[in-house]
Amino acid sequence: MDRDKIAKLISNRLTRGKELLKQQYDKSKNKIGYFYIDNLLPAEIVNEIDNQFPYQNIEVVNCIKHICGIENLQPDEYLYAGGISSMKKNQFLNPHLDNSHDKDRNRWRVLNLLYYVTPNWNDENGGHLELWPNGLKKKQITLYSKFNRLVVMATHQLSWHSVSPVLVDSYRNCVSNYYFSNSPLRLNDKFHVTTFRGRPEQIITNQILKTDSFLRMSIRRLLRKGLRKIYMYTKRRINFC
Repeated sequence: MDRDKIAKLISNRLTRGKELLKQQYDKSKNKIGYFYIDNLLPAEIVNEIDNQFPYQNIEVVNCIKHICGIENLQPDEYLYAGGISSMKKNQFLNPHLDNSHDKDRNRWRVLNLLYYVTPNWNDENGGHLELWPNGLKKKQITLYSKFNRLVVMATHQLSWHSVSPVLVDSYRNCVSNYYFSNSPLRLNDKFHVTTFRGRPEQIITNQILKTDSFLRMSIRRLLRKGLRKIYMYTKRRINFC
């Protein structure tokens, strides 16, 4: 099955659940908008997924555009920061904001797409997405990294999120992609680099990470595109067996 056929399966699944997904996103969008959908694809296809997963197909983009109500939604042709993450036991991500723009700082990053592909991944295994819509001093929302689940979340200057520690001797795999727009989701958003913070109980870690973010932001004010060349994906057609 080729990428276009897989994209058609995804868009059909999103279309069938469109109204409920839109309600889910609308209910949360005043803080960190998100929705998730389970059983996105047949299991045999999920098991064959690699880093060329067809999120960037325009039909899929249009489905998500209508669910989230973002008219000027654009795919990430070059998979900037997209790909596969594989986290093993004791690995985690602290609360953070993703960087606000594409590599050239021309477009705003507005949506994260996270697709979980580890078979038989149980809730007690950890490695789950956490959203902090009320700030890092309030309780987070946990979205479990269930097999064949797609999570779509808004990204802006207040969309703090994290990944809880993986608790088992196994790998939690996730395919990640991003969508962009010519304008930010929040009118008062400003350019920022990826910014990490400590968890509520990590007071010293939090101060260290704040200093790190300040230094990296200072560099980007001087060097618009940073210190090093960013790897760019070259598009090619992939067939899934």
